[in-house]
Amino acid sequence: MVETVTMSVSEIEDLALKALLAAGTNEKNAASLARSVAVTESDGIASHGLAYVPTYCLHVECGKVDGNAVPALDVVRPGLAIADAKTGFAHTAIDLGFDWLVTTAREQGIAALGLRNSYNCGILGYHTDRLASHGLLGIGFTNAPASVAPVGGKKAVLGTNPFSVAVPGANGETRILIDQSASVIAKSEVMKHAREGKAIPEGWALGPDGQPTTDPDVALKGTMIPSGSYKGFGSALMVELMAAALTGATLGIHSSPFSGPVGGPPKTGQFFMAIDPEISSGGAFTGKVDHLIEAIVGQEGTHLHGSERYAAREKAAVDGVAVNAAVVDKVNEWASKI
Repeated sequence: MVETVTMSVSEIEDLALKALLAAGTNEKNAASLARSVAVTESDGIASHGLAYVPTYCLHVECGKVDGNAVPALDVVRPGLAIADAKTGFAHTAIDLGFDWLVTTAREQGIAALGLRNSYNCGILGYHTDRLASHGLLGIGFTNAPASVAPVGGKKAVLGTNPFSVAVPGANGETRILIDQSASVIAKSEVMKHAREGKAIPEGWALGPDGQPTTDPDVALKGTMIPSGSYKGFGSALMVELMAAALTGATLGIHSSPFSGPVGGPPKTGQFFMAIDPEISSGGAFTGKVDHLIEAIVGQEGTHLHGSERYAAREKAAVDGVAVNAAVVDKVNEWASKI
């Protein structure tokens, strides 16, 4: 049985902040990233919570990401802005354009924010969820270093390339949160299994020879299997067009890996759209979402996208989060360097 430590969400954020500061990240960048780590952990997504903080710290220390980057925002058209993350964390660059994105979407009905030269935005749904909390339909795309080969091929061309849609409610809640990668499973889960010395299920990944494998170390040298075969690869291709080609960011095939200390900054990209759904629907949006949700949850054994995250978040606010004790020790090692 894995030993755990129960921590409050604020304690998780504080620990992540201390570790990132100790690694050489400035306070503004560290605070933005630490907030997302805490929310991600409270949502039950341990692979991108505190477990990822040592990787973030290592990459700041070795120069794969600039912990002191100062992003720049350029409003290129009334409804379109591009943020240059300057090889820093995507979170701070998103924060830089966030208020503009919300304000402009409310004024015009729709607005878009693109990012280039960024390092890993963490859980994409964290960012679209923030848009939904402002009453906007949030749509997001992020590309990643290549790890998915085209169906029938052996060489990775696209990343796991998630997309996310967050549907707002009338009271600042997110009613539906779609947040999924183009692969059967996020690559971070394979990395987590490798760290823990656990085999992965067959059907997650292929080895360098193009054959299925249950060895996570072999899988990390090979490629991830696209969800739904060529349809999943098509989803990854769509995201690559939106997050990299459309923003001028680096294609996944040319990006250095997020994992490991070598290769320099990956300089990937993100693209977000915010839409005022009541304006676009003529006031019909909420009612139609009501009917959709009723049609889904009214059936026994069904699952509404995002429901497990929000249930976990509510529980974490009261009971805290059971965090892997070994992960806490690793993050404390970084934090103790202050």
